[in-house]
Amino acid sequence: MWQLYNPNPIGRHVGDCTVRSLSKALDLSWDRAYTMLVAKGFELCDMPSSNAVFGAILKAHGFKRETIPDSCPDCYTLGEFVNDHPNGLFVVGMSGHVATVKDGVVFDAWSSMNEIPIYVWRKED
Repeated sequence: MWQLYNPNPIGRHVGDCTVRSLSKALDLSWDRAYTMLVAKGFELCDMPSSNAVFGAILKAHGFKRETIPDSCPDCYTLGEFVNDHPNGLFVVGMSGHVATVKDGVVFDAWSSMNEIPIYVWRKED
C-alpha cells in the first residue's frame, strides 16, 4: 500500500527523497531532517544525500542496514517487499531513490511500489 507523504514546505517532490524519508522514519519536520542531513554531511565532508551521511544518521537512531537477496535482482519490487514485511519500520534504498515503509505502508511523494529495492535499513526494537 502507498500513502502520499510530502512534508516539503512548498510541495516540491524531486531531489529531496532523503529528507522526506528521514522525516518520516524519525518523525521529524522536513526542516529538521534537512538540517540534520546538512550538519552530518558537513561533519563527514560528504553530500547530505549520500548513502554514507543518510546511513550514519539512521544507524545513530537504531537502524541496521541489510541487503536485499540477489536471487532475482530485477523482479522483486518495493510492493513485494511491503507484502513480505507487513510490520516494522524500514527505510528502503532503490536506484536513485529512497522511501520509508512503516507497518506495510510506503510513505512517499509518488508511488514507488514498482521500483527495485537494493538495500534496507530496519529499525531495531
